[in-house]
Amino acid sequence: MKLLLISNSTNTGEAYLEYCKQNIADFLQQNNVRKILFFPFAAVTFSYDIYQQKVKEKLEPFGIDVDSIHHYSDAKKAVAEAQAIVVGGGNTFHLLKCVQELGLIEAIKEKVKNGTPYIGWSAGSNLTCPTICTTNDMPIVEPQNFSALGLIPFQINPHYLDAHPTGHAGETREQRIEEYIAANPNRFVAGLREACMFYIDGYQLRLQGSRPLRVFKKDTETKEYEATDDINFLMK
Repeated sequence: MKLLLISNSTNTGEAYLEYCKQNIADFLQQNNVRKILFFPFAAVTFSYDIYQQKVKEKLEPFGIDVDSIHHYSDAKKAVAEAQAIVVGGGNTFHLLKCVQELGLIEAIKEKVKNGTPYIGWSAGSNLTCPTICTTNDMPIVEPQNFSALGLIPFQINPHYLDAHPTGHAGETREQRIEEYIAANPNRFVAGLREACMFYIDGYQLRLQGSRPLRVFKKDTETKEYEATDDINFLMK
């Protein structure tokens, strides 16, 4: 497998995909990809056409053509013929519901496991996990179930934050993840901070970014890992 899993699409004060567009382009070019199949289904408040155009504007200057799954009447055939699969961020529940309704979970999983490159950011990264249960999103729609692609054996929490805003009496992100690992004691959760990403080649995993990764598991000390650290235990 070859995956690029990005925490977020946009850093504060920057244009859409600005900080990671070179990473995306390099990853695609290294894998000889000139055309991607984009999944815009996490978009809710704007159209899939607009979403496709936003991604096109960033990747076409690198010589990458951006096609979109929503234009196809035979979605499974489109997946089977894709050079690369790219899944954008937005609402993870809406994304999963659409993918499930098109019957694409197994098609995407088989395609990527056979070597087709996959890129996701935010919700698109959540989709590669065993479930979408560590998304930050509100369940605005009800998918068939919470099971996702299961391309990786651990959970990602994208946009991971340590902050507890003054005057906020609700749970922190860490407390929410601690609830998840209490209910799912055999699974790791990786808190992937913004401007950070995972590269996966086969079963080799590495972190890229200036911020450390925070890893949670029940009855295990919560630890931080830098980009130079070995985090391949997450893939076991």
